[in-house]
Amino acid sequence: MTTLTTPRRAVSARVIDPQPLFQAFLAGLAALTMLALAATTVHAEETVIKSHGFAEFGELKYPDGFGHFEYVNPDAPKGGELSLSAVGTFDSMNPYTRKGRGGAMSADHFESLMIGSYDEPGSYYGLLAESLEYPESQDWVIFNMRPEARFSDGTPVTAEDVVFSHNLLLEQGLKSYAEAVKKRIPKAEVLGPHRVKFYFSPDFPRRAMITQVAGTSVFSKAWFEADPENRRLDEPRLDPGIGSGPYVLETADVNQRIVYKRNPDYWGNDVNVNVGRHNYDRIRIEYFGDTVAAMEGFKAGIYTMRPENSSKSWATAYEFDAVKAGNVIKGEFADGNVPAASGFVMNLLRPKFQDPRVREAIQLGYNFEWTNDSLQYGLFAQRQSFWQDTALEAKGLPEGRELEVLEGLGDLIDPALLTNEPVMAHGSKPDRPADRRNLRRAMKLLDDAGWRVGGDGLRRNDAGQLLTLEFLIDSPTIERIVQPYVTNLRQMGVDAKSSRVDYAQYTSRRREKDFDMITYAYPKYLQPSTGLYQQFGSDAHEFSVFNPAGMADPAVDKLIEAIVKAEDQEELYANVRALDRVLRAKRFMVPTWYLGVNWVAYWNFYEQPETLPLFDLGLRDVWWVDTKKEAALKSSGALR
Repeated sequence: MTTLTTPRRAVSARVIDPQPLFQAFLAGLAALTMLALAATTVHAEETVIKSHGFAEFGELKYPDGFGHFEYVNPDAPKGGELSLSAVGTFDSMNPYTRKGRGGAMSADHFESLMIGSYDEPGSYYGLLAESLEYPESQDWVIFNMRPEARFSDGTPVTAEDVVFSHNLLLEQGLKSYAEAVKKRIPKAEVLGPHRVKFYFSPDFPRRAMITQVAGTSVFSKAWFEADPENRRLDEPRLDPGIGSGPYVLETADVNQRIVYKRNPDYWGNDVNVNVGRHNYDRIRIEYFGDTVAAMEGFKAGIYTMRPENSSKSWATAYEFDAVKAGNVIKGEFADGNVPAASGFVMNLLRPKFQDPRVREAIQLGYNFEWTNDSLQYGLFAQRQSFWQDTALEAKGLPEGRELEVLEGLGDLIDPALLTNEPVMAHGSKPDRPADRRNLRRAMKLLDDAGWRVGGDGLRRNDAGQLLTLEFLIDSPTIERIVQPYVTNLRQMGVDAKSSRVDYAQYTSRRREKDFDMITYAYPKYLQPSTGLYQQFGSDAHEFSVFNPAGMADPAVDKLIEAIVKAEDQEELYANVRALDRVLRAKRFMVPTWYLGVNWVAYWNFYEQPETLPLFDLGLRDVWWVDTKKEAALKSSGALR
């Protein structure tokens, strides 16, 4: 990393006046002006940092000129096929469409200026860009792109493409994304064929601004402009366009399978961030109508790598012959990521959820202990925090800097937050689906909130409106979990039901916020930043697909702003803990379960590095195929 001290833009003026009477006056005025400018320039000098990477906090792990990431095998053989499964349907190979459903991995062939490493959170290294420059204030950033970068049709990736991509996402991308980015990044500018600059708004904190633009997909301007009517970013299409990544689309059979093949002319094979990665010749995704069919497909060898998320499957479905023979391996791998904040989310745009007593009552209807023991084989732990099992989780009474942060919110929060421990998920008795103690408490809360039981056993408010609740679901696995919960809610007098719909309808209704409750998992990170605006911020709460709850709260907004402004880890952690405490007290989500490891079942011709990174297993790009083992399994008939 090098630093250069340069002044911001200076202003100079040349005055030519042929009248001698005024020359002395003008000379004096010019002298005064230059003195003022000189003083301004001294104060405006700012250190400009030039680097091969960027870290949110602290130092980069890998130095300039590093050969490869530590977690890869630089000598990993190339070849073979990775085959995976997907459940549901797809009708587009454009992942950015506002309609329909994009195909699996359809965004992967678009590269970005920088990529994150898998073994250090919050650190990014150059991919399309070989270096970046930015002032200490981070008011702007310049990326110096690799001149050798090429799209799959052989055309160069230029600064024009980067600026075009940024603007296209603002014009035709998701509304919630566009609204947030427009306010924070007012301008992108081409400085040269391979040099691009982004300016950041003075009205917003700087954290994650650089990584936002560094991680944005880069499209081919020429490809889109060749047929702008049929090549819109917001419309479904089976032609994915061209990217600059290591794989290109080979075939896409709607609702059946997608196959990507290695681009033999991929420009980036020897770039240090790619060494030891992208080891498969082909990547195939097989589509199945439901999870049962997908499991059977894995047993039959139709596909050969299965990241598992079903406790029932993990506990009971791997007793088939290939496992017993050692041809299929059940792998359990460490996971250093923050567990996704999963649970049942209430749509706060619905008037019935405005009263916190109603939300707490709805929470009390769920019995985690019985669900986990009876339906999930006791394999999960109950989630309490949005940053579960990390240093960012709120615990005990607030103290120190966290207490100061909460006190600074004043009347925006319930004063009880200052003197109480954080809201915890309620406990339930595991011996039966309905915990009577919790149901009695819930019914009392509903009574107090003005929802009283009528002669038909259902609850209505003073206006005669029925307290209804619909769970919108798209999975039989979730339906199995929801049904006992629905039964408990009905015992409380809530007219509850579950509605399982097809994947296309689910996607559409979720985008339109046409639901009472859905299952959702908020992605969470060790260095949270601007993504929190989309998940919990007020600006786009009515339409953001990343904010399914429709959360809009001034205290939450203020905390997010402080998190994004944080200049050191201590300040970041204090504000995140405060946010965790406030979000949990809102009770807009019924916390469910989490798993602290990764489950992966795979046929044993896959190989992996000796030490896998904590923050991404690298199944799709760090592992590789032992082609001799693969051939032996096929010749023996064990594998298709």
